[in-house]
Amino acid sequence: MPQDTLASLTTLRLGGPAGTVLTISDPAHWPDATRVVGHSEENDPVVLGHGSNVIAADAGHPGTVVVMNTRGITAKKLDDTTVAVTIQAGHPLTDLVQWAAAERLAGIECLAGIPGTVGAAPVQNAGAYGQQIADTLRSVSVWDWNMGCLRTFPVQACRLRYRNSRFKENPGRWTILTATLHLIHAQAAPITYRPLADELDVPVGTRPSVPEVTAAVLANRHRRGLLLDPSGPDARQVGSVFLNPRVTATQATQWSVLGCPVHRDSDGQLRASAGWLLELVGCRPGQTITEGVRCSERRTLTVIAHGEATATAFDQALTSLAAQVSTTTGLALLPEPPRVGQWATGP
Repeated sequence: MPQDTLASLTTLRLGGPAGTVLTISDPAHWPDATRVVGHSEENDPVVLGHGSNVIAADAGHPGTVVVMNTRGITAKKLDDTTVAVTIQAGHPLTDLVQWAAAERLAGIECLAGIPGTVGAAPVQNAGAYGQQIADTLRSVSVWDWNMGCLRTFPVQACRLRYRNSRFKENPGRWTILTATLHLIHAQAAPITYRPLADELDVPVGTRPSVPEVTAAVLANRHRRGLLLDPSGPDARQVGSVFLNPRVTATQATQWSVLGCPVHRDSDGQLRASAGWLLELVGCRPGQTITEGVRCSERRTLTVIAHGEATATAFDQALTSLAAQVSTTTGLALLPEPPRVGQWATGP
């Protein structure tokens, strides 16, 4: 696979040529990178971490693609229990969670196994098993491409909510350079997610140790096909392709009676299970959606690219699935992974 393509930089392995690829491994090189980008193009660059939650255009991106590969964790004790942890944006989120487990620092143990980088986590407000990055995030340092300067946003200014943030609303405006979390020396947070409690064989509300929860999350994600295996048959994926749709209280009752799981998200909004809705309209694990695009062997909500798949075909497959659900249920499925690169805007 050509190295200067978006396909080589994303887990779907889709996407056309990139004009220039800048890989930033040393935070000290960031000022040089901004000067290169600023002098080479008018548009904001495409900024990627591991490319595990984006759909890259077949036409690629004619400008600069910045790959954040900075790594490093700095911990500062604030009091007897609280530790301020500042992490470089390119640091793998999975590595951070394992480090916290080894240090017995609670607050991110349920994020074990989520692919991608620390810098990408606030963009999506990454979360699982009743925990999200917003629970422990205190601030981020960002580069503001519009103003051409460094800024620091406290967590309130990030506007984090269910799989959303100010960074996702305005892609390209800011690039996260570091994130600071406050973690605590304590048992893990009370288990609120039933499948995780069952994995641990404990009642809901129990507070196991941080390493125990981290291990249980990884085991449960593996069983459900939620771990990204770069060499497995489902390697070319971006995880869940749809957000769970919001429903009214009346709709929640209606769909619950029919067997659809309904839960409240971190914002208190009722949401129905997108995976259950896909199965309602006939999708099944392993099912082909279109040429080069199929559902994961283990779960319907993960869609896989294979063979000679294209980004256009993948994107159209998601549009088709959402249309089927809308026609059958009246509920709107919104894609979770954003599109990056040069997509056609016309008919």
